[in-house]
Amino acid sequence: MTGAKSAKFRIGQVVRHRIFAFRGVIFDVDPEFANTEEWYQAIPAHVRPRKDQPFYHLLAENSQTAYIAYVSEQNLLVDETGEPISHPQVGEFFDRAPDGSYLPKGRISH
Repeated sequence: MTGAKSAKFRIGQVVRHRIFAFRGVIFDVDPEFANTEEWYQAIPAHVRPRKDQPFYHLLAENSQTAYIAYVSEQNLLVDETGEPISHPQVGEFFDRAPDGSYLPKGRISH
């Protein structure tokens, strides 16, 4: 694999999926694919993303549910709706700034 690129998106940024109808706030970034091969192979080959790009962990939501998503950079776009994310875990990771953006809280310790 080639060297990992710099991430285009940042922690706390609200994004939406390029193809599927969900959006979320980024809470972690992997410089390149770091999930299981089983997960990767479960993606249909015609839409399977490259592994040599940043992958983002999202507190995601769609019209029916909230969940954690793992998405390649090539499949994300900036969400410009300004709508808040209602994922139940948002408050564990972020504070909401007056301008509506999400500011990461201090590091979570175990």
